[in-house]
Order: sequence, then C-alpha cells, then structure tokens
Amino acid sequence: MRPQSKLALLIVLILTVGAAVLGERVVSREASPGRVTVVYWEKWTGQEGEEMRKVVDAFNRSQDRIFVKYLSISGVDQKTILASGGGNPPDVAGIWQEQVFQFADLGALTDLTAMANAAGLTRDYYIPAYYDALSEGETLWALPSTPASIGLHVRPDLVPSEVATPETFPETIEELDALNDRISKQNADGSLVMAGFLPSNPGWWHWGWGPLFGADLFKGGNPTLNGPETVRAFEWIARYSKKFGPQAVQNFQSGFGNFASPQDPFMTGKVATEINGVWKANYIRVYQPDLKWFAVPMPYPKDRPDLKGHSLLSQDVLVIPRGAKRAKEAFEFIAFVQRQDVMEGLCSAHGKNSPLNEVSEAFFENHPNKAIRLFDQLARSPNAIYPSRSGFFPRVSGELANAFQEVNTGLKTPKQALDDAQARIDGLWKTYREQVARS
Repeated sequence: MRPQSKLALLIVLILTVGAAVLGERVVSREASPGRVTVVYWEKWTGQEGEEMRKVVDAFNRSQDRIFVKYLSISGVDQKTILASGGGNPPDVAGIWQEQVFQFADLGALTDLTAMANAAGLTRDYYIPAYYDALSEGETLWALPSTPASIGLHVRPDLVPSEVATPETFPETIEELDALNDRISKQNADGSLVMAGFLPSNPGWWHWGWGPLFGADLFKGGNPTLNGPETVRAFEWIARYSKKFGPQAVQNFQSGFGNFASPQDPFMTGKVATEINGVWKANYIRVYQPDLKWFAVPMPYPKDRPDLKGHSLLSQDVLVIPRGAKRAKEAFEFIAFVQRQDVMEGLCSAHGKNSPLNEVSEAFFENHPNKAIRLFDQLARSPNAIYPSRSGFFPRVSGELANAFQEVNTGLKTPKQALDDAQARIDGLWKTYREQVARS
C-alpha cells in the first residue's frame, strides 16, 4: 500500500472512532421515562435557537409517546456526518440547504419520500422552489425548518426622491449602475465615503451572480463556472471595483461593523442599497427601529427582461441521518414542524417568509418584516434561484467566491479568474463523480 493510501486509511479510521465516541457522548437518550427519546441536533444558537426550542417544547407537550431532546451543536454538519459514519447519529439534524446533496452523495441521509407522502407533505403543500431544492427525481432528502428569499434593500433617504419608493426604484442593472454613479461619494484622495451599491456587501452569495444574469452553473449536468452569463456577471462586478479602486473598496469595507450590530453599513448609511435576505428587517428592528427602508427585487439585465423578479433562495432544513435509531418518531417531529400554525410561528419569530404554499393573512399582518409580502412573492417567482442539486455544489460555490475576490481586488480579469476556477474544478469533478457520487 502506498504511503498516501495508508495515511488516508488512518484518517478514516481515526474519524470513524471519533464519530463513535462523539455519538456515545452526545447522542444520550436519557429523557422522560416511558417515552421514546428522539435526539435532535441543531446549529442555531441565541434567539433563533430559543425559538426552535419553543417548538420542541410544544411538540413534547402535544403528546406523551415521544420526547425530543434538543441540543445546539457547533459544527453540526461535520459532526453529523462523523456520527453517521460511526453508527450513532442523532435522529434529526438541522443543516443548511447547500449541504443536502453532499450528505446524500455520502450516503449519510434517510430518504423521506414515503413518510412525507403518507403525511400529506407533498410538493403541492410547499412553494415549489423550496420543495424542489430538497428533492431529486422521486427522492426527498429534507424538509424546511425556515426558508428565505433575497432582495435589494434600499435607504430612501440616501437616494433621489424620484426613485425613493418601491414603485419608482430602478428595475434594471443598468439603471442601478447609473444611480450608483450618481449618488456614491468619494473624498478628494479617492477614499470612499458612501456607496450606492457594492457587490461585495455583504458578500454571502457569490455563487448567485452568474444565475442572476441567467447562468446555469451545472449546464448539461457538469459544473460550468466560466459560461458567458457568469463572465458577464463578473465583468459587471469588476466595473464597481474599477470605479472606486480595489484598495479604496477594501479600506472602506474594513470599517464596516458586524451585520448584527448598530455599526452595520446599511444602518449607518455607508451604503444606500444592499442585497440581503428577508431576515435583515429583524436586525434593523433591533438596532435601528426608526430607520426608513424598503425592499425590491434585485434588478435584472436590461436585455434579459425574462429574468425580472428573480431572487436567490436559501433554507435551513431538517434531515434524518442514515442509521438514525428512531427515524419513524423523528419524522413525526419533523411533520409537526411542517404544520401551518407551527411553521408560521417559527418563521415569524426568525423574521422569515413561510415555505408553505398556503399562508394565513394573520402571518402577513403580524409579521415583523413590513415587506414580507414581497419576499413571499419572490419565493414564488418562476425565476427563483436555489443552489444546484449536487453534492459538488459547495466546491463550486467556494471556487466562485475565490474568483470573486480575485476580480474584486483587481488580481485577475473576470475571464481569467473564471477560466482558472474552471480548470481547478474539472479535475476535482471527475474524482468526485468516481469516488463519491459513483456516477
């Protein structure tokens, strides 16, 4: 055996033993006497974690057969895979949508299709894009806990009065660019004082720029990072870097506070517009409740009116790891979370839209986000965009984030950065298909 192979085998053995130990330590089933204990690992902490704990408590009170033991676990994704490999996973895990097919390709998930169908949790129960993002063919791997849609947030006090309403704000990328040129402010030395828009703020969805310009990141089933639409998107990104100067942008952003703080650049007026999720309103409400703002769909390229109303979607999801000892009971809890009253309560508390097809008027009327109807509409748009249903997507996303930084800092041209990313991906994709996806 080659030394490299021995090392790989040793790592696998260590991880497997570690997983078994982790499982024994954390998947403890001591709970209420006379009940079946379901162990639930979740990534959320703070207020989000507490709101889900309320849901768990409500489920435990609703019947006397099952007790869900709720644990907030850091690194829940890696620990769930390790525990599954060690044969002692939790019964339910809360992970991110982007990880679902990675887990599935690794054989770490339980197929939920039959249980979901029996419970009436079929595609027509959900906003289609949210369900489709978690299923492939006839197989359903996860169900939502809380979803989100992404829009452009606008400070009306920082834009001209003629575009200071959702009805009059620019609809196209070209109009947004012109507005940015008009309202951005720089000092005589070139330092940036206020930006109308910055693609790098907050910088969380670099995989989405190509699709927002019409790109298919898995064209023909293969990762395609340097297609013409993605190149065009990155050329647009480069325009902003060139306008202000890469160093000026970096210096400007280095002074931004955390998004979950009063020093958030949108709240302090350092940026007039910001692409962000439905949850943004929660932070505004906490840190600057008197702030005037509105939200609109992200503008589309003028020559692509077919992309109007597009939005990036994301979800937090619930899965049952392969080897879960209480899969049936675990799904009973997941089904409880899917109830309209439960789901609406959780999503409202998290400041998010509902993933369900039917939404009560009370949900809209009482939601803390005044623009919640827009975010609901964005999720239902035929142009809603979700991460590619491939276990290789996280690697594609990472390469696009790297290319973004290279372009935004002026290190490479858009074509060069994306061609280099494609070259790295091609070899890795072949290996992934042969050794992980087995396709």
